[in-house]
Amino acid sequence: MTNIIKQLESVLKHNSPAILTAFGISGVVTTAYLTGKASFDACDTIRDHEAEHGIPDTRKELFKTRAELVWPSYIPAGLSGAITIACIASAARVGSRRTAAITAAYSISDRAFAEYREKVVERLGENKEKAIRGEIAQDTINKNPPRQDIIVSGIGATLTLETYTGRYFSSDMESLRKAQNTINAQLNSQNEATLSDLYYLIGLPDTSESARLGWDVDRLLDLEFLAVMTEDGRPCMAFNYNYVKPL
Repeated sequence: MTNIIKQLESVLKHNSPAILTAFGISGVVTTAYLTGKASFDACDTIRDHEAEHGIPDTRKELFKTRAELVWPSYIPAGLSGAITIACIASAARVGSRRTAAITAAYSISDRAFAEYREKVVERLGENKEKAIRGEIAQDTINKNPPRQDIIVSGIGATLTLETYTGRYFSSDMESLRKAQNTINAQLNSQNEATLSDLYYLIGLPDTSESARLGWDVDRLLDLEFLAVMTEDGRPCMAFNYNYVKPL
């Protein structure tokens, strides 16, 4: 029983935003139903009372009498509405906390990687560090060779690999540098830019996550280019980003 309870607690904890959202949706429907039911009950109560005691003479007295008669009918709807609001607010709060935690974890990882890379450059030199990145890009191509059915038609004539998503497309360095400058200009004017913004500029389709990832004005975008070869001897231009973060 203890293990079952612990497993149940874990499931509820990890799925709390979805559970709270489901309760919120159910609460909206329940509140609407209870409100409609209370309205019909209130009409019956007012009709029966006024048929027995008559209608009050003044508007103020009429409103007061009717309010005193019907307010208990709306208690279930009010409670349901309050619970619904609490569920929706709690789901939003949990989601915000998790987003903040993910962003913080990413920042720590990004800083650690930057420090590690700086140390590699310091120990091995910039040329050797670039050679290592080139070998990694080459391994990526070897494991995921370009096929005609996976090459996205883009701007330019050079076979290009975006190593972040592993997608091939046609481009050239001038077009990519121009897109980088456009993104950095957007960062300076709007404080942030997404991967989707860059993909639009270079002719790549969006991904399911690209609208939530990108760059902010604290660090401008810097594309890192590497020249590699495909297994069949074709030259390929691989590029990556100096960083990508959740927005």
